[in-house]
Amino acid sequence: MASVHQKIHPVPDVEAPPPSSAPLIPPNTLKSDSHNRDHYPPPPSRTLPSGYPLPPPPHKRSKRSCCCRTLCCILTTLLVLIIAIGATIGILFLIFRPKIPDYSIQTLRITQFSPNSNDSISATFVVNITTRNPNNRIGIYYLGGSSLSAYYRNTLLCQGSLPAFYQGHRNTTAIEVALTGTVNHASEFSATLQQQQAETGNVPLVLRARVPVRVKLGKLKLMKMRFRVTCELSIDSLTSNTEIRVASSSCKFRLRRIF
Repeated sequence: MASVHQKIHPVPDVEAPPPSSAPLIPPNTLKSDSHNRDHYPPPPSRTLPSGYPLPPPPHKRSKRSCCCRTLCCILTTLLVLIIAIGATIGILFLIFRPKIPDYSIQTLRITQFSPNSNDSISATFVVNITTRNPNNRIGIYYLGGSSLSAYYRNTLLCQGSLPAFYQGHRNTTAIEVALTGTVNHASEFSATLQQQQAETGNVPLVLRARVPVRVKLGKLKLMKMRFRVTCELSIDSLTSNTEIRVASSSCKFRLRRIF
């Protein structure tokens, strides 16, 4: 028996209102005329309750904050470098334990101290200097270009230079240095010198040495430095070809500069 297929057709609702033919978007809504805007109320504003914290303003990165950040980075880098250099120096000091060299004047000979016809005095001294390096792990290179000068009351008598040599660990070296020079205004100088000898019985002299050196730490050679040595001594006279007695002497050492 053949099955019967029934067709179902939708029946319109007679009670429903007729469909509106008006467009969904009112005409002329895209226009920016003032009379069209008046037809629509403004959007509702959001009001916060009293006591509610306001949101923070948007953060703006200024040039001043960037400069401060850059300056802080530079200062931090410099501080780290200073700390690193200080730590390195401290470690080297603990390892090598540097000590100041010792200097002393052993003898002084005056081979010439005679007046000239032009109111001047020619002076020639021979100074014996003993230098001692008390360090166990530090050597000293005495370089060329040094100077050694003899003064009497800020008057330069004569000058010369120290030889270049290397002084090893715990080494004592004797150096003989010849100094030559000319003293002007000999009559005035001789009067002052005779008065000094009559009052005190001795003549104060000052020897000033400026010596460029390089310090050797183990196998490492440091940069070039300049030592300054000042020796104050008292002798009995400034007469040539006689034995000069050194009554007292004291030397001071200090680092002049690094270059």
